[in-house]
Amino acid sequence: MLRTALRSRQLRGSATEAPMNRLRRIVLLRHGDTVGNSRERFHGSGDVALSDEGRDQVRAAGRRLATEVFDLVASSPLRRAWQSAVLLCGGSPVLLVPDFCEIDFGRWEGMTAEEIEAQDPVLYKTWREGAADFEFPGGERRAAFRERVAAGLAVLERTGAENALVVAHRGVINALANHLLGAPLAAPPELGQLVSFTRDGEHWFLGRRSSNPSALGAAA
Repeated sequence: MLRTALRSRQLRGSATEAPMNRLRRIVLLRHGDTVGNSRERFHGSGDVALSDEGRDQVRAAGRRLATEVFDLVASSPLRRAWQSAVLLCGGSPVLLVPDFCEIDFGRWEGMTAEEIEAQDPVLYKTWREGAADFEFPGGERRAAFRERVAAGLAVLERTGAENALVVAHRGVINALANHLLGAPLAAPPELGQLVSFTRDGEHWFLGRRSSNPSALGAAA
């Protein structure tokens, strides 16, 4: 079970003092698989629950975090994320951060890539090619999504925590990477996988040190 040190974080500073940004390490867990088959279907704003396979994936991630101590655990309020967080924490408090919800895929919600390609072949091709002006049809605008995720990071910073575990979604994790590192991850985490960022001075790096490889499958 995950170890937390929430009490020590809550005792820092006075009730009227605005906490300085102490955040030095963020470990991000992509939620486990869902009853909606998140391995194949696009679930953004759709609120699907964690599946049995997803719970197994989260428990496996928990074993990899067995030696870690966090003074904050935060999560997207969507069920697949907060259920993963609760499973990890075993009763410790979880801070729900609405800004860490996944992007709304619009009319692509709940569809597979094959279904999307059949319905919207031109838009699908534009998305796959990574066009800068692409937007999900009827969904949340990507610039607004990135701003929202950055606002979620500011929520973490205001808590005064130093080491945070965040349970979120593929798009959110990639947006955080882009915000902190200046580029998206070369290999975003799969379901139930971990990635970590560490701050050294004013700069953030992937993993524990700047010398770590450019993509991680664990919180190494």
